[in-house]
Amino acid sequence: MNYLIDTANLEDIRHCNEFYPISGVTTNPTLIAKEKTDFIALIKEIRNIIGPEKTLHIQTVQEKAEKMVEEAVFIKNTVGGAFCIKIPICEEGLKATMMLKEKGIKVTMTAIFTPAQALMAAKAGASYVAPYVNRLDNIIEDGVSVVGEIVKQFAIYGLDCQVLAASFKSCEQIHKCALSGCHNATIDAHLFKGLITHPMNDAAIAGFAKDWKAVYGDKSILDF
Repeated sequence: MNYLIDTANLEDIRHCNEFYPISGVTTNPTLIAKEKTDFIALIKEIRNIIGPEKTLHIQTVQEKAEKMVEEAVFIKNTVGGAFCIKIPICEEGLKATMMLKEKGIKVTMTAIFTPAQALMAAKAGASYVAPYVNRLDNIIEDGVSVVGEIVKQFAIYGLDCQVLAASFKSCEQIHKCALSGCHNATIDAHLFKGLITHPMNDAAIAGFAKDWKAVYGDKSILDF
């Protein structure tokens, strides 16, 4: 499973890009607005941080298909590199996805809550679908099961579309999505640390340091 960071915060992106094997960055209008800065300067700096090979997902704010397409072309030309335009699932969004498919611009269809929506998005030509795991859990539905059903559907029909699971509040949700065969997960910065943290791990590292120091003191391997 590939990991992406779901934020527009430059400090968090720099940190995760340096220390974790992320495949890209996902943003949305809420995350962008939260930074309270110039939109173009922000997305250009995100690209500068992650480089051209990692995928940058930026969401349209238009409501009509033709305008979604126009905005997608503009953003792609602005940021360059690997890019996906995020479009919420709706009739206009599906129309825009089919139009963008012809132009060779990849689409991440977002705000997915059912396997039926995901299948329709994939048939329209979306490269990714983004089901919201925790939002489903919050209304007493099983977000991880929905992700698993979408993965299974795509495999049954041999669709060239990947699941990009989003909306996580716990590492357990991410872990279960990985077990379901989910292709990608986009997560908050703080959850990356949670995925590699374990109290026994901390104890093991402390033990290694203690045993080394008992014999060699403050010398490192490079001192020999």
